[in-house]
Amino acid sequence: MVKPLEILEKILNLEEKDYACQDKAVAGGLARYADTWVKQAVGAFGEPARPWVEDIAAHLRAYSSLKIEARREAMQALRAALRTSPTAEGTPEEAPIGAEPQAALPPEQPASHRQPRNVPGRGLEASVEMLAGIGKKRGELLAKLGVETVRDLLYFYPRRYEDYSTLKTINRLVYGELVSVLATVWDAGLRKTQGGKSLFRAVLSDNTGTMEVTWFNQSYLEGRIRSGMQILVSGKVDEYLGRLTMNAPDWELVGRKDLTNVRIQPVYALTEGLQQRWMRMTLERTLSAWARRVPDALPDALRKEYDLLPLDRALWGVHLPDNQEHLNAGRRRLAFEETLYLQLGLLRQKLAWKSQPGRAIQVDAAYVAALQASLPYILTAAQQRSLEEILRDLSSGQPMNRLLQGDVGAGKTVVAGLAMAVPAASGAQAALMAPTEILAEQHYKSLSKLFEVFPEPRPTLGLLTGSTSGEEREAVYAGLADGSLQVVVGTHALIQEAVAFQDLAFVVVDEQHRFGVEQRGALRQKGYNGRFSPHLLMMTATPIPRSLELTVWGHLDVSVLDEMPPGRQPIETRVLFPRERERAYAFIRAQVQQGRQAFIIYPLVEVSEKIDAKAAVAEYDRLRKEVLPDLRLGLLHGRLRSADKEAVMGQFARGELDVLVATSVVEVGIDVPNATVMLIDGADRFGLAQLHQFRGRVGRGAHQSYCLLLADSASEDANERLKAVAATPDGFVLAQKDLEMRGPGEFLGTQQSGFPELPMTALADTRLLHQVRMIAESLLQADPDLSQPENQSLAERVAEFWRGGGDLS
Repeated sequence: MVKPLEILEKILNLEEKDYACQDKAVAGGLARYADTWVKQAVGAFGEPARPWVEDIAAHLRAYSSLKIEARREAMQALRAALRTSPTAEGTPEEAPIGAEPQAALPPEQPASHRQPRNVPGRGLEASVEMLAGIGKKRGELLAKLGVETVRDLLYFYPRRYEDYSTLKTINRLVYGELVSVLATVWDAGLRKTQGGKSLFRAVLSDNTGTMEVTWFNQSYLEGRIRSGMQILVSGKVDEYLGRLTMNAPDWELVGRKDLTNVRIQPVYALTEGLQQRWMRMTLERTLSAWARRVPDALPDALRKEYDLLPLDRALWGVHLPDNQEHLNAGRRRLAFEETLYLQLGLLRQKLAWKSQPGRAIQVDAAYVAALQASLPYILTAAQQRSLEEILRDLSSGQPMNRLLQGDVGAGKTVVAGLAMAVPAASGAQAALMAPTEILAEQHYKSLSKLFEVFPEPRPTLGLLTGSTSGEEREAVYAGLADGSLQVVVGTHALIQEAVAFQDLAFVVVDEQHRFGVEQRGALRQKGYNGRFSPHLLMMTATPIPRSLELTVWGHLDVSVLDEMPPGRQPIETRVLFPRERERAYAFIRAQVQQGRQAFIIYPLVEVSEKIDAKAAVAEYDRLRKEVLPDLRLGLLHGRLRSADKEAVMGQFARGELDVLVATSVVEVGIDVPNATVMLIDGADRFGLAQLHQFRGRVGRGAHQSYCLLLADSASEDANERLKAVAATPDGFVLAQKDLEMRGPGEFLGTQQSGFPELPMTALADTRLLHQVRMIAESLLQADPDLSQPENQSLAERVAEFWRGGGDLS
């Protein structure tokens, strides 16, 4: 037997039998012996055996990182790996990745040698509680963050980074900006406020100046933050009596090692009981032992062609980067990988949908022309183009899976109504599902007016929501079952078991991102007749920049309403600052006196110690008692029960309330023509696209409407963003501007219910997104099932990535 193998066997026997897996068979543990093993084994077996040698080294390092109870199982895995040993001239049959510290990365190996076989419950899927330094208590805290396995920990990315070489000094701080400051604690102490709350106060100095930092109701800080400590505080610079302060910033203790080894430090989103320094040390140990054991699913040729880091090096780059270049390269690699899995899933779903037989609905051109001629207005070019695309799908013999995307007021309902009349005319049925009763009722009224002007025979129309009375509900059920009711508008009530259609051929889903995958699928299933699924049209009022369409809606065909019908009155938009708040209230009062109504939007539901922003509940009480006591105010936020939300929206729509105080829950779905003022308090805390959606809640009637953007911060960046909203009424222009200012992360994941999480894709640039889309198309063109040997690992990873994501349509 070759000498290195004999030596290691003796060490393992000693470790297992004499030291009961306490990692004491060699000085410093098996992890320290790993480097010696690599030198000796490569010398004995030759360079071709390096992948196997490195895998054994990985087992040795991982062994030392485990708790004693987990080491017994790890010992068996190590002995099993040794049994695949090569001859002195040969190579092993299976050579998984080895684990390696960041500083000593071995030469890259072929993909066939980088695919370890993980046993469920072991290896990367093992509980983090098995790792040294974690244990049951910290394991439970990590579980709150979604970190339960070794793999979860490796993919638990930092939320931001601190570069200690570029921090600001106290004398350079500016009111309203978000910064990090490294300073020494001069004084610190806890006291009680008049209201009985605890206030912890610290005075910090960095030789250029001093500043006061406060935390409310965090008495545990007493003893943790003490005079003489050097700490890093990160938060928003505030002002009190002319002095700069911070309220409830994030903080962490900074040691001598952090300052002498100046590097980019990760900052994680942690829960109470976990500290940043502990998390960094834990990740460093875990990366050293496990990063090289994560299977790299990207084919070697693809990775080299696009100059992507190996996976282990990328994981080091996002957690503990050597420098900014390493961080950027790590993010790019992981964003590329995530986006590729996303696009492969979307494209395969589109191909699968298109491969199904679809029902060909006869489109009578003369009938469609008669419908359009009956309208009291001419469709815009965008409406005409979109209608033609939808009708082409209906008659194609392939199932429609289309998105109708249009700005607020662009005329989506008219296009949908014209399209729904076509299957009705051929004896089939159509259904429109909306996320709220208010929105369903609005669609019902709009379609009723539309159908009234249509030539005979007009489509029959019904409404079905949770509030539909028993007698009316039974009539709708009967009409749908016998086919006499051709078009129905409703909420989730449409997917109840009692609802049965005679021949549902066309499904329209409005604000589709507010429905779950199962809900959309359930309505579509109502129309499945054993051969065909119904055609599906989804609508959204959230503009997506053209450059991101394929990424977000890659599984759909897309129609875009990118022009507004003529005659719509522009909404006057103004940017205000905190000192002008009273002017805004006076303006609302004046509008109400003229018989109008107003919205006031806040970023939070309730006051938060972490976020310095106004909250709807507290402000509603203040406005009702002190500012607008003579007006009728209502409160609307996401924590209310659905029935309560519907009741408040109904009151406002009927004119029973003068002012609706709300959170972002009003972003879509409320059409109140009499509302002429939209005041957004803390407007700098919303994205441009969201502000535009808020603005679209007014300007729906005959009266001039106004949108008032009240900023919390006077910072230049906030000012620029709000001025961009005031400068244009075009949602697509604003979406593109938002993309340029904030990156594509705002549009990914959150735009589509059913998407897997995309933490790295959110950091990608549009060039990378388009590049990956083309790569995905090319891969599927050459290998539609990803069944070629070089793509099998990729296929497994795509399936794992989409597990639980289901059908997005």
